Amino acid sequence: GGTWYWNRYPGLRCDVESYIYLPFLEETGYMPTERYVRGSEIFAYCQLLGRHFGLYDRALFQTAITGMRWDDDAARWVVTTDRGDTFRARFVTTQSGIFSRPQFPGIAGIEHFKGKMFHSARWDYAYTGGNGDGGLDRLADKRVGLIGTGATALQVVPELARDAAHLTIFQRTPTAVGVRDNGPTDPAWFASLPPGWQREREITFNQIANGEKVDCPIDDGWSRFFNRLIAAVEALPEDQRTAEAIGAAQEAADFAYNEIVRARVDDEVSDPEKAALLKAWYRTLCKRPGFSDDYLPACNRDNVDIVDVSGGVDRISEDAVIVNGRSYPVDCLIFCTGFELGTTWAHQAGYDVIGRDGRRLSEKWDQGLVTYHGLFSHGFPNIFFMGLTQTGTTVNVPHMLREQIDHLTYIVRRCLDEGLTRVEATREAEQGWQQQIAAVNEARRPFQEACTPGYFNAEGKAEDRRSAIGSGMYFPSTAFFRMWEEWRAAGRFEGLDVS
Repeated sequence: GGTWYWNRYPGLRCDVESYIYLPFLEETGYMPTERYVRGSEIFAYCQLLGRHFGLYDRALFQTAITGMRWDDDAARWVVTTDRGDTFRARFVTTQSGIFSRPQFPGIAGIEHFKGKMFHSARWDYAYTGGNGDGGLDRLADKRVGLIGTGATALQVVPELARDAAHLTIFQRTPTAVGVRDNGPTDPAWFASLPPGWQREREITFNQIANGEKVDCPIDDGWSRFFNRLIAAVEALPEDQRTAEAIGAAQEAADFAYNEIVRARVDDEVSDPEKAALLKAWYRTLCKRPGFSDDYLPACNRDNVDIVDVSGGVDRISEDAVIVNGRSYPVDCLIFCTGFELGTTWAHQAGYDVIGRDGRRLSEKWDQGLVTYHGLFSHGFPNIFFMGLTQTGTTVNVPHMLREQIDHLTYIVRRCLDEGLTRVEATREAEQGWQQQIAAVNEARRPFQEACTPGYFNAEGKAEDRRSAIGSGMYFPSTAFFRMWEEWRAAGRFEGLDVS
């Protein structure tokens, strides 16, 4: 993990409202200062959670796992670390994530650049000055180039535009920028919330994101967009709600929403050529939608240029970025180019897992992830793989993680209470789940392949989706979480071999 540890770039905030993004607010009694809090506040809240739940006494910091091997005779995992430790554990859960290794673009000549160069997830404040709240005073005489215009850029650009002498944005694909509507938290409103409010709020938000018509107290860019899709389906006569008709209605609603977003660009960016470059042309959910009240005004500044690199960057020289034969001199290059995707789980985690009969997880998953409910994998007892793949996922990721934690703690508690030593997915259950995942992916394939290149379709490489999010991200989460609730209520460990 480490999202809110490593990411400390200026302007960093959550893009889901903090009242549901920050977990356990009722338990800790903490009130977020804003609707969308800064990264520094989220990091501090993570530390508060550690203290509140006594996690610091149970954590080993500055320690990386180097290997994990199943001891079948003892029914224990043998875990080794880079500190020379060897631990034995009855149960193991992994949370290495898929957005953990910064990715740099393979641009010709990048190794010859003599200026400053860094990734947004490894921000160099010694060079820029300032901190996560801005104030990048050491850029006052610098020409800054920024490559990558996704969610991170929406937050970084306003800070760079304000403080750098000049900012050149090298843009492959524009991001749709909806209204954020951030503001301070009203203490009286927060104090008036009834017990159980946060759980109810996160559940109804997720229901809307999954196309369910419910009363939700959240009025934000996410809910407004999803409610448009819901209303489009509701407007169809019930006897005409075929898959084709629903898809067409949602596409029309999506287009109408994007017309509003594109019109906003014209309202806030005075240069017609610059405005044209900033207008997203693709379906909203081809990329994670963006929301900002500062990005477009920043792009409208005279010291900010946008260069279209939809055809790619030619090369990088010692002091410039070359695009279509033209040189753009820069003193500093910042890469908002995301994280590795499509590499193996073992590469992402930094270690391999050896299960029963000496089989390596890297071998089993060589051609793609194979799990039962995203948590279990046959041949690897007592290990739970938390993450975004082959499971029910949510716009609000902490909600998904909480559901996974509730599920695995139920299973572990049952094992401890009943004296069970092993829990493992059966081969049949795993195969059945793969068939369901394949059906979901096949239904979404036309949409994904029509999207602009991005992590939803493995950068447009349809032939290689081994570890792409498309391998299982889109299982409808509300239905998935209800299935888990029914699974636990039945109490039969369906799909698992326990002993």
